[in-house]
Amino acid sequence: MSLAPAGPAPATPPVAATAAPAGARPVATPAPRRRSRRRRAASVGWGVLAVLVAAAFAFPVYWMVNTSFLPTNLISGPDLHLWPDAFTLRNYETAMFRQVRSPFVPALGNSLQVTFLVLVAAMLLAFAASLAVTRFRFRGRRAFVLSILVVQMIPAEAMMISVFQMIDSAQLLNTVVGLGVVYLAGVLPFTIWTLRGFVNGVPVELEEAAMIDGCSRPRAFWKVTFPLLAPGLVSTGVFAFLQAWNEFIMALIIMTRPESMTLPVWLRTFQQATKATDWGALMAGSVLVAVPVVVFFLIVQGRMTGGLVSGAVKG
Repeated sequence: MSLAPAGPAPATPPVAATAAPAGARPVATPAPRRRSRRRRAASVGWGVLAVLVAAAFAFPVYWMVNTSFLPTNLISGPDLHLWPDAFTLRNYETAMFRQVRSPFVPALGNSLQVTFLVLVAAMLLAFAASLAVTRFRFRGRRAFVLSILVVQMIPAEAMMISVFQMIDSAQLLNTVVGLGVVYLAGVLPFTIWTLRGFVNGVPVELEEAAMIDGCSRPRAFWKVTFPLLAPGLVSTGVFAFLQAWNEFIMALIIMTRPESMTLPVWLRTFQQATKATDWGALMAGSVLVAVPVVVFFLIVQGRMTGGLVSGAVKG
């Protein structure tokens, strides 16, 4: 049986070309290579800008550290020294052990005690208050929240006389407890308001789901909700630490004795009306005041990011 040869394939009809309107120019699409070059140039430009901004913020800190290692004659001289080419530790020795002004060690101890007291009390009270405002409904809750905002609007300088009279009447002048109570009253409104936002951002359904699985309410809170609140606690703790460590006005008013000074007030003793300012020792003292803040931030920065991935999303 023979097969007949196949005939010619039917011709495909030509596709009609769409004519462009008269006078219209063809639209040129940018090549992928050109677009990648533009993106690369933009990223490089933003990177350079970020480096310049970071350098502008870091230069005063570098200048403070650099000046603390220079001799006094080079600091006051006409030449500019961008690095400590004549390295010396005399400024740190003067700042810490010179007997003319208030000693450094008692001031450091007072600052550490006040800061620790304020940090612990603020975290406990603010955490309890934020939970009460967010998780429970009670009479006066809205008024309490509004009072927090009103207290934050009052400047601290407007209450200096009344605060001094209250601390004096309670016989708490020149004491760590008296200064800690004043700092705590100033820190609590902001910490409560900040923690309220963090607690409100954690859904209550997470606790309810844990309770359905057999957990009690306290255990569901500590196992599920509390780890999610760790970044908020650390953030507000950093704020409370900085406020208590760097505050100057109230410490100057309440801590009037030399042995009761905190570190910010202790730095003020480097400037005297009858003598020239020892800038080398002043910069060395400023570095000594800044070191605990840097150490504290290095300790807590890992917990600020680590708490974001714990809690309910943890297997």
